Order: sequence, then structure tokens, then C-alpha cells
Amino acid sequence: MLDRIIGPRRKRQFHRLLHNGKITILCLVLTIVVLRGNLGAGKFGTPEQDFKEIRETFYQYRGKRAEPRRVLEELQTTTEQTTVSSTNNYAEFDINKLFVDEEDDVKKNPNEPYSIGPKISDWDEQRGEWLKQNPNFPNFVNDNKPRVLLVTGSSPKPCENPVGDHYLLKSIKNKIDYCRIHGIEIFYNMALLDAEMAGFWAKLPLIRKLLLSHPEIEFLWWMDSDAMFTDMAFEVPWERYKDRNLVMHGWNEMVYDQKNWIGLNTGSFLLRNCQWSLDLIDVWAPMGPKGKIRDEAGKLLTRELKDRPVFEADDQSAMVWILASQKDRWANKVYLENHYYLHGYWGILVDRYEEMIASYHPGLGDHRWPLVTHFVGCKPCGKFGDYPVERCLKQMDRAFNFGDNQILQMYGFTHKSLASRRVKRTRNDSSNPLEVKDELGLLHPAYKAVKVSSSS
Repeated sequence: MLDRIIGPRRKRQFHRLLHNGKITILCLVLTIVVLRGNLGAGKFGTPEQDFKEIRETFYQYRGKRAEPRRVLEELQTTTEQTTVSSTNNYAEFDINKLFVDEEDDVKKNPNEPYSIGPKISDWDEQRGEWLKQNPNFPNFVNDNKPRVLLVTGSSPKPCENPVGDHYLLKSIKNKIDYCRIHGIEIFYNMALLDAEMAGFWAKLPLIRKLLLSHPEIEFLWWMDSDAMFTDMAFEVPWERYKDRNLVMHGWNEMVYDQKNWIGLNTGSFLLRNCQWSLDLIDVWAPMGPKGKIRDEAGKLLTRELKDRPVFEADDQSAMVWILASQKDRWANKVYLENHYYLHGYWGILVDRYEEMIASYHPGLGDHRWPLVTHFVGCKPCGKFGDYPVERCLKQMDRAFNFGDNQILQMYGFTHKSLASRRVKRTRNDSSNPLEVKDELGLLHPAYKAVKVSSSS
């Protein structure tokens, strides 16, 4: 009958259309089933809600169907570009790639005399006027305690050996602990302020800059990075230095009579913020510029000082020579301290720590319990030192723990031994923690309760 109505040709077209329609409907049903399976059947409630959500999702991503392929292509390209030049392994990465100077330092004219900065001749007057105008920044925190800034630092680049930076971290942690307890401000430097004064001499431009930038500081305390506090309870006898401007660990006879190059040590010293100190730096610094000047000055120091080896000029030898050759100008304002260890040579101290613990107590500062243990010659940040690496690192750990025990004991802990990083309890926690006795008086030092006087 259908043939008579539409004819054979139309009939075949109709059957084809009907067949294609069935296939389309079947594909649509399968698509819906697959989408609902991926999204979660019944996730949106009723089938109508499911269908609505699927439709919205389809329209949302229809315009972005090329996005995943583009992202994958970009990721693949980026990975191919970086695989050759980079690695996820820090041990295999050459850190020097990150420390390439953008341009060379501008070299100074070798014919021009070196100057550490503009000549200043009225610093005491300038500073005195500033202190009057800024009473909230007194240079003394009480009658006898000056405001002090401890200054230390290290190279702007990582250490040359893999463990050096770890020991620098221990060293600065140690200094922070002492400064916090004794109300001392701290400045850690990692910038070479004057390329001419690298090495031994890098401290001088920094010290001068800080003295001039912080007129509220009465004393600046320089301390090498390889020196550690080992007596956290010892308070520097500031009253002893009320008429002195420079305090270094040393001996008058060795400096003024023998002219011995190790008669004092410049690894830890106190310098008053005054005109006298600026004048001393102006005399001290000209031996420091690297190159011909430093080499020639080294020959002079070796010739003039007792037992000094042949090497370029260093700041310590230069200071001995200045004090010995210009005694009348400087000596009356210099205090060579040997009643306590402002600098304590590690080689004669570290093997006696257990004896000190058994026989003495913190707060003495001298050979019985040294204020500072200085690892001269160990050079933990360099490739080579003057002593065996194992001995240096082992003893630096012991020195750190020796000082750290005095910090931990405030909180009821101590290192299991001077060689151990682990700690153990020394007392049980109390339900009345404020009644626990602070044996060394380090938690709340008496001076912290003193109100800072603007009239000081």
C-alpha cells in the first residue's frame, strides 16, 4: 500500500531515514548512559536533573574541546626543553649557575690612595645632637649597661663544602640566643660592601657604616662566624670599660713590648661609637685593599712583628702594629682583656668541657667556663682548613651543645651528651610552671625589668 502512495523510490528513502533515526537515538541513549556513569548515576537527584546537568556540562566544555590537547602539547614541549638543562636532584645541580655577577666590579685607579669613606671629624658632636633630639633611642639601657649591637656575617655565596652552611646556621643560632638573653641587638651581614676589602678586611667598611647609621648604639661587638658563645650566663663587665673605646682579648706585654702578631685577637672585640673609633678605622683600613697594597703591607708586618709568617696583610697583625708603633696615640683608650675569654682558642678548651661541667658553673667566663670558644683555623665554610676536618666539626658540635645546654635547661631539657643532637628531660612538667626555679636567671634577667630612661 505504501508503494502505491509514495512509490518504490520514496519508500526506500523513507526506510533509510527511519533506520538512521534509530541509530541516532541509540547513540544518544548510549551517550547519556556513559556520561551518567562518569558523573555518577543519580548524582544530581532525578533523571531530569541528571540530564540538565549533563547538558550544561556538555555546553560548557564544547567550546574548549581543544584545550586538553593544547595543554598536553605545551607541557610536553616545556618538559623536553627543561629536561636537558635542569634536574630535581639538588646534589647534582651546580649552584654556581645562580651566582653569576651581572657585570664586573668597577676597578679603582691604583694610583689613587684608598679611602674607606669621607673624612668625618665631628662625629661626637653630630651623634650627641642626634641623641638629644631622639630621647626614645638612648645609648644606655640603664646606668651601667650600654646599648650594644653584635655584628657578624658570612659570604654572600654558599659555603664551598656541603656542611659549612649547617655550621653557620648553628653559629648564628648560638649568637641569637646569647643576644636575646642579654638584651643585645644583632646584625647579620651577607654583603661585601667594598670589593677592595675582601677577606680579613671585609668587616671594616661594615663596622664603619653601622656606627654612622646607628648613633643610638654605644658599643658595637664584632664576632667572627666561627666563634660561639659557650657561657650564656656571663655578662660583660661594661663598667670596667667606661673610659675605654676598644676592648680586645690580648696581653699588654705581648703587644707593646714583644710586638707579637698573636698578642691580641680581632675575632671578637668591642668598639665604642665615637670619633676616636672612626679615626682608628681610618688608620687601620689603608693596609686592607687587595692586591699590591695588601701584599706590601704584609711584608712590612712580617718584618716588624715577632714570629709572623710571610703572607698578605691581615687585620689582626695590622692592629698589633698600629698599637705598638703608635702607643702614645691609642693605648690609653684600649683595654686588652684577659680576665675572661672574650676570645677563647678552641684547641685548649674543647677537651675540658666535661671537666668544666663537673667542677664549675656558667657565669665565670674564663678558663673555668669560657665566654667564647673561637674555632680559629678550622674554616668550616671553606674547602681546606688548618686542622683535620673531623676534629673541627666534632668539636664545633660539642661547643654548640655546651652552650645550647644552658638554653635548654631553662625549659627542662639537655643534650644526652655533648656529642649528641638528641635531648632528654631534666625535670618533669609541673601544674604550677611559674614556680619552677630558673637556676641561671636567664629566662627573665633583672635588667629587662628596668625601664629605659630617656635622660640616660
